[in-house]
Formats: sequence, structure tokens, C-alpha cells
Amino acid sequence: MELNPVLISIIVLCTLCIFRINVLLSLMISTVIAGFIAGFPISKTMDLFIQGSGQNSETALSYILLGVIAAAMTHTGLAYSLSTKISGIIKNNKYLLIGILVIISILSQNLIPVHIAFIPILIPPLLGLMNKLNLDRRAVACALAFGLKAPYIALPAGFGLIFQGLIAANLTQNNVFVEKTDIWRYSWFLGFAMFVALLVCVFVSYKKPRIYKTIEKKEENKEIKFTKKQLVTLFGAFIALVVQLLSGSLPLGALCGLIVIFGFRAVDQSKMDFLMNEGVALMGYIAFVMLVCSGFALVLKESGGIDSLVSAIIPFVENSKFLATSAILLAGLIITIGIGSSFGTIPILAVLFTPLCLKLGFSTPSIIILLCASAALGDAGSPASDTTLGPSAGLGADNQHDHIKDTCIPTFLHYNTALIIAAFIAVYFLN
Repeated sequence: MELNPVLISIIVLCTLCIFRINVLLSLMISTVIAGFIAGFPISKTMDLFIQGSGQNSETALSYILLGVIAAAMTHTGLAYSLSTKISGIIKNNKYLLIGILVIISILSQNLIPVHIAFIPILIPPLLGLMNKLNLDRRAVACALAFGLKAPYIALPAGFGLIFQGLIAANLTQNNVFVEKTDIWRYSWFLGFAMFVALLVCVFVSYKKPRIYKTIEKKEENKEIKFTKKQLVTLFGAFIALVVQLLSGSLPLGALCGLIVIFGFRAVDQSKMDFLMNEGVALMGYIAFVMLVCSGFALVLKESGGIDSLVSAIIPFVENSKFLATSAILLAGLIITIGIGSSFGTIPILAVLFTPLCLKLGFSTPSIIILLCASAALGDAGSPASDTTLGPSAGLGADNQHDHIKDTCIPTFLHYNTALIIAAFIAVYFLN
């Protein structure tokens, strides 16, 4: 039996990550294995890998520049002031803290689309409070992942407008004619299922207290007040948002924000290099993972393994909607875990499975639900997804939160289970 490069390399990737091999190295090793199984010379594998990595350069640059803004917020004390204000609001109510973080993460996807850049700004200063509350950080990781993921599935704004636009465009290209505004009318059910999973995470799975070592910091005794430098930094972040919305370019927005921060001397020019280095330390790792993940994705696509994987499945499901639904969701889960991007999975799944859905008589609403769910599956739980990398970067700032065991596995189990159940329910009632 011929080995499938996609399936084998993704199994290797997940196995290496479970055994706590660095995600960046795991991705590179899995890329080489995928190319080897596909029969590529090592030179071709690396050429494809480097070529694919360049496709995610805008995202990587955005993360690094936003990391510098986050570092400026930390350096001026703004992050500490904001987190202290939040601490004052919630007092000893851990559920209120989780609720606030969910709202902030939702806003980061839709109203103020800065994605995961807020996490290294707000979360590390809140770790001491979480420790005092004995709050299980796995619950916080699930809360942040919900806010990063559910909005683009269910809400037609910000990143949701992009995701749902891709769904509509790819379905239309494959003879299922829908408008962008049609998607949320059905995909909201998936978001609701994720909300139920969030409640399970917070009030059932990770309700019990968990003890962490509290690391005291001298700055915690400082008087909390907003200074001129903090207000300038906040204004710089606002300018970054405005320029991004007007230009459609996140790197340009971040650059303009930094110009304001340095130009109005919220941070002294002598500390500019230090701040840039700190910004790279905050977000550079995630940026490089995004680059490597994009290269891995191109090798998988060029290997032909995705087509052969689906071709091997189709003969067993052609006469059963239940089996077809299972196969589509399984393929989406496997592909997205490897690629780490729901957005990048959409075109692949639409081309491969839309004709099968039409042949089996799936209704348009059920096809929309299936494509949304199968694309989203694996994003929460993939070690290479920013949905998991972001929360881990903030919650692991004091080295007491493991990326795989405390973020990937909890989010994988809860949200993927919820999406699969919701997809089956929707397909049953909408056909």
C-alpha cells in the first residue's frame, strides 16, 4: 500500500509535538518527511518549503511589528496599568476575568482586528492574579481560543467577513451559488456549539483550582496612574488600528503606530533597539512558525497527497450521506492540523468535496455548514495554529503553561468535538 505523504507527515508532526519537540523543528522535520514520501529530491522539497514560507511573510511581519507595540506598552507601564484596572474590576471573581478575556479576544477578531497581538500585552501582567485565584490556565486558553476562532465562523465582520467571503467564493466556483451574506445565517450554529463547549471547559472540565507558583515583581507595588507616555503609546496603538482599517495593511498600520510612539518619545530613542529586540522576542517565534507552516502547507499541496487521500475515501462514501459527512470532516481535520489555517483549507476542501455533496443531494445550507466546520476543524488544537500559539505565548510567559498539554489538547478535544456534533446535527436537519 502506497504511503500518503500528507497523512504520514501530519502524524509525525503531532507525535513530535506531543513528545515536546519544538514546534518549529517538528514542522521542518515533517516537511522533509512529506517530500521524501512524495518522491521529491531534497532540493525540490526545500525549494518548495522556502517558496511557501514567503507566502505568509505579511502575517509574520505584522506579528513582529505588533510585538514591538506590545513591548512599548509593557515598557511604559501601560500594560500593567490596564491589567491592574481589570484586576480592580474583577476582584476575586475568576469567571468575570474569563468573561472579560473572551470579550476582548472577540473584539480582536471583529471590531478591532489585531488578532493575537493583544495577548502578550494583557495576559502576562494578569498571571499573578490568575495564580492568586488558583485559576486553571487551561480554561483561560480555551476562552482565548474561543474568542479567536468562533467569531470568524459565526459573525460577518472583521476576519469573519474574510472567512465567510472565502467560503462563498469557493462554493460559487464549484457550482453552489451563494452570497457572502448567506454564510453566517447557517454558520452561527457552529459558533453556538463552540460556546457550549466553552461553558463545559470553564464550568466542568477546568473548574477545579490549580496551583501555580507566584513570581512577585517589584512593579506590583507602584501607584497605578496613566502617564503622558502611556497615553501616547495608547494613541499609537489607535493610529495603528485606523491606518490598518483605511489601508488594509496591518504592517503599515503597525509601522505608523511605532512612528507615533517613537516620534512623541513615549519611549526614548536610545531604547529603540532594545524595544525592537523585545518585540521580536514576544512575537518573533510565532511569526517564524507561521512562515514555516506556510512552507509545510505548500509541500503538502504539491505532493499530491491531499488528492490521493480524498480519492481513497470517496469510493467508501458515495452512497451514504452519513459516511460522506464523516469523511469530509475527517479530511478537514487532518488537513487543517497540518496546515494550521482554516482559511488555507477552504479552497482545498471546496474543490474536492463540493461535487460529491451535489451528487449525494446535500442541500445548500448543509454544504455551507460542512465546509465551514471541516475548514475550522483542527485549527483549535493544531500546534502550528495562531489560535493555540497566541494563548500559549501569553499564558506561558512564566514557563508554567505547556503549549501541547495545556493549550492544544484541551482546545482540540472540546472545540473539535463540538464542531463535529454540530455539523452532524445541522446536516441531518437541513437536508
